[in-house]
Amino acid sequence: MRPGAAASRVGSGPSAGTAALTSVAAGDRYRGEEPQDLPRLWHVTLSVSGDEAPLKEVRRALEQLAHDHPFLLTSRYANDHAEIRYWEEARDLHDAAAVALRLWGEHRQTAGLPPWEIVGLEVIDRQTYHQRIAEGYGPPPASPVGAHPF
Repeated sequence: MRPGAAASRVGSGPSAGTAALTSVAAGDRYRGEEPQDLPRLWHVTLSVSGDEAPLKEVRRALEQLAHDHPFLLTSRYANDHAEIRYWEEARDLHDAAAVALRLWGEHRQTAGLPPWEIVGLEVIDRQTYHQRIAEGYGPPPASPVGAHPF
């Protein structure tokens, strides 16, 4: 202990309240559990529906949403419903779902989206998404990026 510093120990005995110090060489990595608060990728499918709107306006609005939200993969639409699929980076499912549930409302004015309500939400982790695709029961791959009619 340096001179003039007060000792702060909890408990009793020679090692109470102290921790052993170890050296770490440059470039060494922690080999324990990975931190749980690192961002992960989540595949989001957001379904919305409501009163009919002109198809051209729905398509234009979804294209604007894709411009405003660059991670948007693909969207499918009809005159009374749409499905939006994209990847979201978030700490956990709760954070990814919260962002997804705000997406439509927050972009309604700027993208000119129809006043539809969210009627469905699926958020799955990257591993589950790829497992579903590999097993043949996942959503069709989003190869044609953009807005497409159902």
